[in-house]
Amino acid sequence: RGKGAAVQLGWQRANGDVVMLLDGDLRESAAEAEHLLAPVMEDACDMAIAILPSPRQKAGMGLAKGLAHRGIKWLTGFEASAPLSGQRAIRRDLLQKLGKIDKGFGIEVSLTVDALRAGYRIREVPVGFFHRETGNDWRGYSHRGKEFVAIGRTLCTKWWEGKPWLHTP
Repeated sequence: RGKGAAVQLGWQRANGDVVMLLDGDLRESAAEAEHLLAPVMEDACDMAIAILPSPRQKAGMGLAKGLAHRGIKWLTGFEASAPLSGQRAIRRDLLQKLGKIDKGFGIEVSLTVDALRAGYRIREVPVGFFHRETGNDWRGYSHRGKEFVAIGRTLCTKWWEGKPWLHTP
């Protein structure tokens, strides 16, 4: 059912006041999650988003990340350094207020836009996570292409939702 559905099910079944979203391929660097958790636990923000170190090898053309960055800025005014980072610490009440989240690869953009629109505080935090990187091969370009389409769909949906006069009967 997709990444977003898995995240939705996971946070609903998790316990605690703060939910951590971490990729399964972080390996030993997952221990760095404490740096992501700290600002939320200290009430410096409601959602902390990890800024990962620069990749060892540049992959792709930056289209998906650029679309996400510009779309978030256009819809909310927030200048995201890591618009596609899936590594997040989020207050449970934020997730409960937002309710259902995006089903696909647009989940990060959707969470960011919805949280900002609802008045929640977001902080981006440099964290030394390392994970498997997509390459400059067919699989990498295919993945990023699907991601680009999903981000575009999410941004269009968020734009539409932000126009209340379009929804009145």
